[in-house]
Amino acid sequence: MANTTSGTTTFDKTYAIDEIIMDAYERLGLVGSSGNQIRSARRSLNILFQEWGNRGLHYWEVGSTNVTLVEGQAEYTFYRSSGDGTSAPCVDDTNTADTSIYGFADISQCSFRQYNNSSGGTQADTTMTKIDRSTYAGYGDKKTKSTPSNFWVQRFIDKITLTIYPTASSSAAGSTNKLKLFYTKRIEDAGVFTNATNIPYRFVPCMTAGLAFYLSQKFAPQRSQEMKLFYEDELARALAEDGSPSSTYITPKTYYPAMT
Repeated sequence: MANTTSGTTTFDKTYAIDEIIMDAYERLGLVGSSGNQIRSARRSLNILFQEWGNRGLHYWEVGSTNVTLVEGQAEYTFYRSSGDGTSAPCVDDTNTADTSIYGFADISQCSFRQYNNSSGGTQADTTMTKIDRSTYAGYGDKKTKSTPSNFWVQRFIDKITLTIYPTASSSAAGSTNKLKLFYTKRIEDAGVFTNATNIPYRFVPCMTAGLAFYLSQKFAPQRSQEMKLFYEDELARALAEDGSPSSTYITPKTYYPAMT
């Protein structure tokens, strides 16, 4: 039976918080951790997830939705959680499921989407330009109604806001028109010790190494530099593998001799 395999590919799905913590402590040579150390490790794991938000875009966090436009409304708000407020209504790509989405970190792309009927069907997107605060401030009449062509994103503690210009006219805000968003989601909290984590399998090694590095600062400071090197090495590999690379085309540059 030497060639028998597990037949499963779900290690990341069953790798629970308590096992991540156990492995991180074992890397430091600490076995049989106390209840306070286990709680401290879960807290450090949540801090690690927040730190990843400063490491750039993680492609598994990218989601898409469609925002229901309101005539003359410039600002649409998306909250951290339902306890912070009610996010702007969104629909899926079939234009049928009206809901509110929480946990936005940023909005990277926005398009004005026109459906050929209210229940979905074919659609056409027009790309909108992402602008900064200074550009938006320079617009004169911010309540101008037309087809939205520009958007500005503000990121706050408990929410982000999407401001469009121009605001939607009565025809642009009809039931067959939406804003198509590609947004970055926050990484979910660790939660209870029996939970799995909200990360893909590619990031399991660097997550465990990162937690060991964070814990070393508190319980084995003499090993912090060593743990940091392991963590940064694992993270660099995971970031290099993340995403879906597009085709690359290289064209030689042609030089023409000057005519005299």
